[in-house]
Amino acid sequence: MIAPVALHSIALWFPDDEVTVAGLPELDQLPVAQREHALSLGIDTVRIGIGQYESDMAHAAATALLRAADIDPTQLDALLLVQGRVPQYLLASEATRLQHRLGATQAFTTGVGDLGCVSISAGFALASALLRGDPHCHNVLVVAAAKTPTRARYRSPMTLLGDGAAAVLLTTSGTGRYELVDQIVRSDGKYSDLFRIDYRDVREVDWTEECTDEPTYSFRLAVESRKRFTDINAALLGRNGVEHDRVGTFLMQNLSAGAFAFWQEALDVPIDPVCRANLARFGHLGSVDVALNLEAAAASQRPGDYAVLMNSSPVAAWSSALLRRLPDPTGNGK
Repeated sequence: MIAPVALHSIALWFPDDEVTVAGLPELDQLPVAQREHALSLGIDTVRIGIGQYESDMAHAAATALLRAADIDPTQLDALLLVQGRVPQYLLASEATRLQHRLGATQAFTTGVGDLGCVSISAGFALASALLRGDPHCHNVLVVAAAKTPTRARYRSPMTLLGDGAAAVLLTTSGTGRYELVDQIVRSDGKYSDLFRIDYRDVREVDWTEECTDEPTYSFRLAVESRKRFTDINAALLGRNGVEHDRVGTFLMQNLSAGAFAFWQEALDVPIDPVCRANLARFGHLGSVDVALNLEAAAASQRPGDYAVLMNSSPVAAWSSALLRRLPDPTGNGK
């Protein structure tokens, strides 16, 4: 019998520097309509990792998790780094750099990425495959970090970016925050460069996040994403024999207050309020969002409660995961 895969523990890490969105100097350089949009996203503050690379923040989150879980790095069987959009160096390995800094000498180590925000969902898929397919693999650490790749934090017409990192330990111990019951990940290459940064022959200070076709993002991709999530969620719940009304909470990544309203109406599901609260406090954190929301929602869930975790990316990819809340080891789980 294959042991269930559990999200044993989740650790978040954020830079100390916090700024209000209204105080960001870049907003003064935007056209009036974009400035008003940036201020209407439902984001109040963001954290800024001045002088820090994604690898620094990933290391901080991973270290915090290992310390809290009382796990020696040499005990890790696998280490998966969710790759950022702008590595510190081309050609070099950020995943094995993290492995070396942690001292995870026995861990199978590699990077997972290329799906934007959904890259962490791909990390969960690979971690689950390792845990279910290799009898010698008992724990996998998935680490993600978000660092704004350009000088601008406002990503038109979608969201505003913050900095931060998350680490998630997946095990077959049967204990922890959640059982990862099942997950579906899909992608569509026709949107592969809908958002992009042209960096060749461009000075770094001039790098700009560009949406190459705003009507396609705002309308065509939105319609397709609604159909994708409708189909994926139905398949996910159906093949696990879980009725829709048994799902206690629906979670997703944090883009904007308007996006939450859209998804609630489009899918006819309530989005957990922790998503709005985290959006307001931290902005959009890419792959880190879903880990942040899962940890925040855990306190209000009872053992046995189901949660559906939706994640999407404009490049474009979609993922839905079915999770079941596990009892807290201390017996404090409601």
